[in-house]
Amino acid sequence: MLVHGYPSGPAGTAGAVSAMPELAERIADDMGFVAFSPCLRGMAGSEGDFSIQGWADDVRAAVEHLRSTANVSRVWLVGFGTGGALAICAGAADPEVGGVAALAAPADFDDWASNPRQLFEHARELGITSAPARPAAIDGWSRELRSLKAVDGAQRLAPRSLLVIHGSDDDVVPNFDARVVADAHTDAELHLLEGAGHRLRHDPRAMAITLGWLDRQRTAAVPRTA
Repeated sequence: MLVHGYPSGPAGTAGAVSAMPELAERIADDMGFVAFSPCLRGMAGSEGDFSIQGWADDVRAAVEHLRSTANVSRVWLVGFGTGGALAICAGAADPEVGGVAALAAPADFDDWASNPRQLFEHARELGITSAPARPAAIDGWSRELRSLKAVDGAQRLAPRSLLVIHGSDDDVVPNFDARVVADAHTDAELHLLEGAGHRLRHDPRAMAITLGWLDRQRTAAVPRTA
């Protein structure tokens, strides 16, 4: 399952989700996976209002939906940016998730939590929430943001597989976050891509590594016959 990130840049919400279906089709057609790319609440094509806890709930619900699909016995998560952090948290909470690939994912959301009003107003500008900026709601966002930490989830995900990919020139999430997350897992596969920025979906090196990891997960999951 693919988990998109928080919208950024001129393309807004459409840009965050537009590349996911193409990647899902490639994974399904070339590798034989059942691939699913949900639009989380508030994003283009999805109802509701964004919140980090709401997105975390959506990821868990999407995993359950995918698991209920015919012929799906195990789920792997591939997340980008914020979606990568939430994928780690979802995998940590669900022992039936086979593994997680996190690309350009933050180790935590403490930066957002320190100024939740700014995030709230930005989300309203993007159109991913129409909720009024009441003090109680903003305080609730701060608590949610501090409670969800990919670095903690990585530790709980182990010993299941964790792939961490990050660009050396990421100007949105420092590449130090990738090292922290990988270290917390203790056995993660870490790739720091020289010269790469934040949008790793468009980096062919990142995609090749991710698809190779998925292929290895599938091979390892197939029961051996005598």
